[in-house]
Amino acid sequence: MGRIPTVSAALLLACLAMTVAPASGGAGRQEARGARAAYDRAVALEADGNYPAALSLLWTAAGAAPADADIQNRLGEALERIGALDAAVDAYQRALASRADFSRAINNLVVALAKAGRGADAVARAEAWAAAKPADTDRLFTLGLAQADQDVEAAMETLRRVITRRPDHALAHYNLALLLKRVDRLDAAIAAARRSTDIDARPEAHLALGGLYLQQGDFSRAVTALDAALAADRRYVEAWVLLGTVHRARGDLARAADALRQAIALRPESWESHAALATVLRLAGDASGATRESAEAERRRAADQRERAAVVMTAVGVARLDAGDAEGARERFAAAVGVADTYAPAHYHLGRALRRLSRPDDARRAFAAAQRLNPSLIDPGAAR
Repeated sequence: MGRIPTVSAALLLACLAMTVAPASGGAGRQEARGARAAYDRAVALEADGNYPAALSLLWTAAGAAPADADIQNRLGEALERIGALDAAVDAYQRALASRADFSRAINNLVVALAKAGRGADAVARAEAWAAAKPADTDRLFTLGLAQADQDVEAAMETLRRVITRRPDHALAHYNLALLLKRVDRLDAAIAAARRSTDIDARPEAHLALGGLYLQQGDFSRAVTALDAALAADRRYVEAWVLLGTVHRARGDLARAADALRQAIALRPESWESHAALATVLRLAGDASGATRESAEAERRRAADQRERAAVVMTAVGVARLDAGDAEGARERFAAAVGVADTYAPAHYHLGRALRRLSRPDDARRAFAAAQRLNPSLIDPGAAR
């Protein structure tokens, strides 16, 4: 129920671009209120780590309020999380079309463009953004982010300019550390990462510091950094996984297994964590445990592949539903359920399509199935 698998960005871009114009008059105001309610609930679900349910609600909200910049930006972040980068770019651009000075959306946009292999576009957008207000340090920081995948030296120089202007800019120090690591300047990277954690003890910076110490072979300091990451966020799965890697490297297989089990408890569907645990158990001489975890990793990997297909089908269905094609949407949602009947959002949106098709009993059954799989996906018409 935690992570959503990566899906085809091109497919999602094609289907999520099919949004309809907002309704007018009283119906439009009612839809806008409903969209905001769905957005607020999605934010709360993300805070709990329930990303599939959050994405379902954001899809719904974005279709009802295509000009709401906050909703479109949040949808972009959710799509970027599953690897749908082109679709995320499209959502960020819709957010900026509605609110041109939305700094978070422009930051998100340039990073997503770079990740999608459109680094030149990212730099061009960031340069124009920074040139419009040359004294704005945050805009200069955005340019540094955009340059990172095009010209590492230029990006580091830009981030150093940010730090000169604002020495307490924790994210500038953090991103500088990542770039220094990329060019194998580990001592300088560690210094930048430590400066970032001194300013703002965010778990991501501690994770980066832990990875740098691991790369240096300083296992004790790596464990200390990862313990700090977990003190900031006990649900930080990546920190548990890296902690398992560190303990395995130092030969403490019992602690490595414990850390990986914590990661699995937080994100059971992660086949990679099960595979890593299988390796640790095999090294520890637990052949039966290793075999069990290997089988579970393979089962989860196959389920992950099916869910990827279901996510794409659900995305196509959401776009068709937003475009007014309820029957076409129903077909896509039903196909998604057929491929991965444990993917709760497919059942949820199937319920929405069936309700539009005036099939209330079938809709209630679909919503009930969604809620059984993910209790946060509640029938939106149940309270009416």
